Formats: sequence, structure tokens, C-alpha cells
Amino acid sequence: MGQEMGELDTGRLLGGEAGLLRRSVAEFEAFPVDQELQWGDASLTPAGQTTLKDSFAVTGPGTFFGKAHRTLTFEPTDREGWWFDRVDRRHELPIHVSIENVWNTIRNIVLRSGSPHNYMRLVEHIIALKTGMGLDNVMIRMDSGDPPLFDRASMDLVDNIDRVGVAVSDKPARYVTVKEPVTLVSKSGRFLTFLPPEDGRRELDIDCAIDFNSAIRKQRIRFTVTADTCRHGAVARTNATFLDMFYCKTVGAFFADTRNMGYTRHNVLVAGLWHYFNRPRLVHNGKALEAVWHRATLDLLAAVALIDRGRFVGRIVSYKAGHALDCNMVRELYNRDMLCKV
Repeated sequence: MGQEMGELDTGRLLGGEAGLLRRSVAEFEAFPVDQELQWGDASLTPAGQTTLKDSFAVTGPGTFFGKAHRTLTFEPTDREGWWFDRVDRRHELPIHVSIENVWNTIRNIVLRSGSPHNYMRLVEHIIALKTGMGLDNVMIRMDSGDPPLFDRASMDLVDNIDRVGVAVSDKPARYVTVKEPVTLVSKSGRFLTFLPPEDGRRELDIDCAIDFNSAIRKQRIRFTVTADTCRHGAVARTNATFLDMFYCKTVGAFFADTRNMGYTRHNVLVAGLWHYFNRPRLVHNGKALEAVWHRATLDLLAAVALIDRGRFVGRIVSYKAGHALDCNMVRELYNRDMLCKV
């Protein structure tokens, strides 16, 4: 999987303070790797652009309005990229999944195109599958901006992709990477490093670490992105504290960015200070790694999906990062013209 611990080349600093980055890198390199997963072969990814062989629909309780059920309809398309079509807004254009259409990253990634009413909220757990499952072109129909929240995280979507299958076109896929190693560090010491692939390999390696002041604590995983590792992580639910749950169900109901949130003990991992309030998933060697797998496969890969110029390959190191830093990094790559073809 490339470089080992202690050999991180942070390269060019795109934002943040260098001294703080050095301290954070030292903290990161002191983290033990809880799980390193090599599953599937990235070299078997089709050379042609991919889409679905057939359509499918999935329904679940609304994320922000839990009493309403919402349906996502995935369809094959010849149009390049991933798109959200709000069928309840007939006069609006479909929303292209691109960093250029990111509207908000405060609690989740919100995409918008044109009118402020033409938006999709909490898209990360959906669009991450563009990167994870190797699907280049998909049209998603939706009758509101409030997507469903599933008890099995994104696994319902993955199962349906596997069921209908993937079609490969004659149009060659494009690959992109960074021109050189680059890093972005926040004021709190969280950082992201993007590196080019070694030896021109067309694969994406992830090294992801998190640290929460809760039962989650320190977690770190390393893996190569394949459909198999994506399936492994797709069951990982977003995590929340007991107080988060209480807030969303009470006072938070009065605020648009949290209203209800559709959270239950089935679809969210609830972490207390010393223990979990429900059973965690993805336990490895006696340690629950659900939170870090969610961060890596359903949050970080969503940010990679916002790179709309081709399949991103290389290596990404993520230390305590989140949606805002993820999107800021991709935005910096675009603003500074740091992406190149492979």
C-alpha cells in the first residue's frame, strides 16, 4: 500500500500553519494501525466508463423529516458524471455532483444548482459509491431535497448496484491525480494529504485516522479502494453522541439544519463517553471500527467523488478531518490547478 508509517511526505502546504502540521503529523504517525485491508483488485477496474445496467429504487424514512418516506431512483445514463434530478422541480436542471456545486458543509454536504430551492442535502453517503463502487455515470431521481436514511447505512444501495450490475461503455475512463504531494491543515490540527500514485498505479489508497473524546477514541485503518472494501465499509453508520440524539429530537426540531434528522438507534451509532448505547459494527480484534470505516468510505470517498474530471488515483491520508476540510481540499486543488491526467 505504498509508504509505511513515519514516511509521510506532506509536500506542498496549501493552507494552514507548518509548525502545527508537523505536530499533527507526529501525532498521526504515533497511531497504531487497527486494520489494514487488502480486498479485491483495483487493477481489474474496467477501462471504459461505467454506468448501471438497469434502474432501481430504494425507499426509507427521510433524514430530516423522519415521518416522511423518501425514494431514490438510480438510473443508467450516457451523461458523464453523477447527477441528482429533483423531479419535484421540473423547471430546474439536474444537479451535477461536483465541487462546483457544493453549497454547504456545516453538518453534511449539500449540493445546489441554480435556484436555492434546487438542492440535495446529506449527499455524502450516496455519492461516496461513485468512488467506492467505481461507477462513473449515474442519474438519481428524487422528489425532494431530503434523502432517506437507512438502518444499514449505504448497504441497501450497494446491494442494489450488485443486483442490477454494472455496464461498461466504449468511452474510455479518465484518470486524474495531484501533480505533487499537497496538504491542507486546519487551525485545530486536522489535516489531509493527497499524494500521486506510486509507479503510475491506477488505484486509490486510503490511510485514515480519527480521534473522538468518547467511546470511539483513536481509530486508524488503511486500505485500497475497491468494490470489496467499499462493501465492507458501507454498513458503517454515522456516529452521534447521546446528547446529539437528544438535541435533534427536541430543541433541534426547530432548526432547519437539524430538524428531526430521522436519527434512531438503528441507523446511527450512538457513543457515550465510555461505552456505546447500541451495538457497534465492524469489530476487528475486539475493537469497534465502525466510526473510522464510516469516515473513510462514506465521508472521505464522497469528497473524492466531487472531483468531476475523472477517477482520482493516488494516496490520501486523513487525520481527524471532516466534510469542511475535505471540500476545502478539493476546492484548493481546483483553484490552484493541482490536478493532472494520469
